[in-house]
Amino acid sequence: MKAVRSILKFLRLGGVEYVFGIPAGSVNAFFDELYDMPEIKPIITKHEGAASYMAASYAKYSNSLGVCIASSGPGGTNLITGAANAMREHLPVLFLTGAVPVNTEGLNASQELDAEPLFRPVTKYSVTVKDSRVLLNEVAKAVEIALSGVPGPVHVAMPIDVQLDNVTQTDLPSFPIREVLVPESSVIKNVAKMLHESDGGYIFIGQGIRGSVELLMELAELLQWPILSTPQAKGFIPTDHPLNKGVFGFAGHESASQLINDGDGRTLLVIGSSLGETATNNWNMNLTRNRKVIQIDNDQTVFNRKYQVDLPVLGDVDVSLNVLNEELRRLGMEGTPIEWRAKKERQSDGDYNTQNVLLRLQEYLPKTNRYTIDIGEFMSYVIHHMKVFNSDTFDINVHFGAMGSGISAALGSKLAQPDRPVTCITGDGCFFMHGMEVLTAKEYNLPILFVVINNARLGMVYHGHTLQYNRSHPSFEQEPTNLSKMAEALGIPSVRVERLDEINIDLFSSLESKKGPSILEIVLTDNNVPPMGDRVKFLSSFGK
Repeated sequence: MKAVRSILKFLRLGGVEYVFGIPAGSVNAFFDELYDMPEIKPIITKHEGAASYMAASYAKYSNSLGVCIASSGPGGTNLITGAANAMREHLPVLFLTGAVPVNTEGLNASQELDAEPLFRPVTKYSVTVKDSRVLLNEVAKAVEIALSGVPGPVHVAMPIDVQLDNVTQTDLPSFPIREVLVPESSVIKNVAKMLHESDGGYIFIGQGIRGSVELLMELAELLQWPILSTPQAKGFIPTDHPLNKGVFGFAGHESASQLINDGDGRTLLVIGSSLGETATNNWNMNLTRNRKVIQIDNDQTVFNRKYQVDLPVLGDVDVSLNVLNEELRRLGMEGTPIEWRAKKERQSDGDYNTQNVLLRLQEYLPKTNRYTIDIGEFMSYVIHHMKVFNSDTFDINVHFGAMGSGISAALGSKLAQPDRPVTCITGDGCFFMHGMEVLTAKEYNLPILFVVINNARLGMVYHGHTLQYNRSHPSFEQEPTNLSKMAEALGIPSVRVERLDEINIDLFSSLESKKGPSILEIVLTDNNVPPMGDRVKFLSSFGK
């Protein structure tokens, strides 16, 4: 049996359904073996970078291992941005790269590159395997590292000859299962005591709350404390829930800022947030000033980074919240269940601008729709203005999102949860980077709506420079391009709109497709200043 076949048998044992990437000489042996393994489907993308973001999105929404593969040399280096993103988002992704034959190393072989040290800073583990007899065990070790503790990406480089070597048939190692990280009971008792005795406070949530929203709401109702979200956590708490006070941080809400800056809550309960720059409004020290701070996370490195934490709780968020709720009830807290109903009201007509376009979209798309948000000026409007009707509504990546990453995230999300409708909100700048992945969606019959806001410029750059330097370079703008004509050439249904009233039920009926993607091009140049909060002020402070 070829050594590379043992890897595929191991991945199949672990329930891996998809491998994202692009075939090439140094990994063709891997793809050849897939002919005989229909349980694992290759998703052939248009760019390796896109494949890396798809694998990460799939890992996020399937709650399982993502797998991504690329050739040696440039194929591998194209994966590095996605690996860095998976590291920031704590997503378990196995990155496999080809490598030149062992006996040609150092001889200037075609696409020769030592990828191992390049991946090391952006993964939990990176290794080059030069002995076919240990290839399977190294992959199994890498997967165990990816899934254990704080999940994250790993990398294994496989020389061509190592993949093709025949190995003695051996039993497959057991596919690892992540062990639950249970907080110390004494720590939870101390937290419960502090919360029980507190005069009041705020619950501050990050993206680590994914999968634990019901437990979070149970805790909030026990405490009757307001909930504030980071930009990454936008989408978990319904907009009109009485305890939801909005987003704090980049593009956040004044209601949240007032509580942090002027509110009398004496305790801050941080759940699933690393308290980074965009989450804290550029490390606003009012967040913790004169407050006791409790932080729950499965990553102990987030404690006491920038803010002093009085009581860190190391444990999985869902387990920690479950035990904490039980302990609070034991102390006599009962809380008051809050009756409420999500509303989907028609937005009033208004100017043709980004805010009204996004709100109009939500009038006609399903409440259960998930929006994958790309990187651009529209992102701040999404965070500030769009409504949350169902949990896990938005996929927003302000940590390490690259332009075009939202396009790939849409595909990964749809493959992980096929029954959930998905809409990608992107811009023309992002589309020019990774827009050809709409063809990947077409080839795999993925019914995703791609909304492209076409303003013929790099909008966030334009506004940022204008605000910071009172001028913007002409090269930030470009010749207008008719993206609907491009879509027509690609054989993808599309509609181009230039007025707000053109966004209506008939438009969405014409775009609805059960067999593949469609594109809604919004031709719109919005000269209003995006609601970026103090971001520009923070950048402008340098050099002063």
